[in-house]
Amino acid sequence: MEISLREVTKDSLRSILGLKVAENQRGFVADNATSIAQAHYSTEAWYRGIYVADQPVGFAMLSLKPLEKEFFLWRFMIAEKEQGKGYGAAALKLIIAEIRTKPEASELLLSVVEAEGGPRAFYEGLGFVSTGRHEDGELIMALEL
Repeated sequence: MEISLREVTKDSLRSILGLKVAENQRGFVADNATSIAQAHYSTEAWYRGIYVADQPVGFAMLSLKPLEKEFFLWRFMIAEKEQGKGYGAAALKLIIAEIRTKPEASELLLSVVEAEGGPRAFYEGLGFVSTGRHEDGELIMALEL
């Protein structure tokens, strides 16, 4: 499986915007159009399309604040039809490896909606643990790097 993280360009934008999660997952992650719009008004946003070979299958966005030593997985999605194939875990491992190259990084944070069908178990399977903190109604989880 050839997973890669690629910059979103004017040529790839439409295909990234077309990626959607399942209907019952829409309350867990913002759509990619909203994420990319927010990224354009944020100085700390880092975002990439997730690809298998040359096929876009997902999207990831991080908030990187190296001066504050804060690295946060802001958005992460795999398209409905591509879920269950291991792409999400493989892509997140690439992201973790990238963050580990940053000398300021000691942990990677993320937040999850705690609801049935939510992604908490997926993240726990990759080593993230609850911090016990909540922000905007979402549980903050951390992975020690």
